[in-house]
This record gives sequence, C-alpha cells and structure tokens, in this order.
Amino acid sequence: MSYNILSQQLLEDNAYLYRHCDPDVLPWEYRLHNLLAEIQHHNADILCLQEVQEDHYENQIKPALQALGYHCEYKKRTGKKPDGCAVVFKTSRFSLLSSNPVEFFRPGDTLLDRDNVGLVVLLRPNNSFSHLNPSSFICVANTHLLYNPRRGDIKLAQLAILLAEINRLSRLPNGQVNPVVLCGDFNSAPWSPLYSFLTTGCLQYSGMQIGMVRILCHSQTDQLTYS
Repeated sequence: MSYNILSQQLLEDNAYLYRHCDPDVLPWEYRLHNLLAEIQHHNADILCLQEVQEDHYENQIKPALQALGYHCEYKKRTGKKPDGCAVVFKTSRFSLLSSNPVEFFRPGDTLLDRDNVGLVVLLRPNNSFSHLNPSSFICVANTHLLYNPRRGDIKLAQLAILLAEINRLSRLPNGQVNPVVLCGDFNSAPWSPLYSFLTTGCLQYSGMQIGMVRILCHSQTDQLTYS
C-alpha cells in the first residue's frame, strides 16, 4: 500500500490549494483518525507513506502503527522541510536487513538543488524458504519526487539517483537481482515520459522541453536507459 497522507504544515502553508475542500475535514485530528482507520482496514504487509510530517510521525503515527504490529523506518527531507517518507512493514512477515536513506540534494548542482528524498529498505521474509536461501530478500523503495510541474528534468534526475541506489542494493554478487517493490508520489501522469522510463527502462529525450518529461511523450533520437 502506498499513500501520500499530506503533511499538515504543507496543507496550511498552501491553503489556497484546498479551498474547494470542506474545512471540517482538513484539521489533522480529523484526518489522522481516518488515515489510521484506512490503513488498518487495508491491513497491508508493506506500507509506503509520503508527506509524513516528522513530529506527527514520532508522536502519533509511529506509535499507532507499532501497536498494529508494524516496524517503521523514516527519512525526513533535507533542508527545512517538515516531512519525509516512511516504509512500514509487519514484523510477523518480514525482518529488516538494512535501511538506506537517499538524498537527492547535491550542493552546487542547479539540477539537484531540491530537498526531496527516498528510502530503500531490504526485507527478509519470515518463512522457511528464506532460511534455505539466506541471500533472498525484497528491496522496497519509497520516494516523493519534486512537485514543480515545470521541472521534469529535476524529477528525472532524482529518479535516476533512486534507481541507481535500488540497483546497487538489490543486486547480488553473482549478478542476480532480488525482487524490487517501488512506491512513491512521482508527481507525474501515467502517460508521461517519466512513467515510460520507469516501465520500459528507456526515455527518448532529445529536444524535449523540460516540463514535458512528466506530461507529454515525444519521439526523439537521444535516450536514457537503465537496467
């Protein structure tokens, strides 16, 4: 299960985006109760959350999920942003092998000067097969890419960094790759080149306007690939 739960501070800082909403449903106290009920209803083994406000995570979300039998890992955004990404899993189903935060910010790089982050965790299933094959694990990645609809180039650069980390962590010494579950808020449309890059491993980008990476496909000659 993957869910952008909307940071309350970001909601209040950008109140104009929610003028169409019933004001009675916007307070955190109301939303927290319903979010936890929704999570409990779906009862997912693995849960990836975006826009998790740090103080809400530490004081309310993490304790509530731990009471439901989950283990929680969290990565706050860099800079002064109030929120981050969380990967949560049932301790009855998985054991944590490693938790690997990913920061996209690069000092002095104008393409990577934003505070978005990702989180990649390696989980070992708690079953008899995993004991027979100690190298078996599941790689679970969660991210929230840049929102700005005009900067598809930044989204693509952030995604490339995340995919490189996933590739590094999921690949075994013999070249085999363990299963990967990739979740997140990619701020992109399902017909966009960014989505095509994720699903096909290839992006035709020559001559493409940077804002089009998340919206509209073009057929061009140059390409970016990953494996």
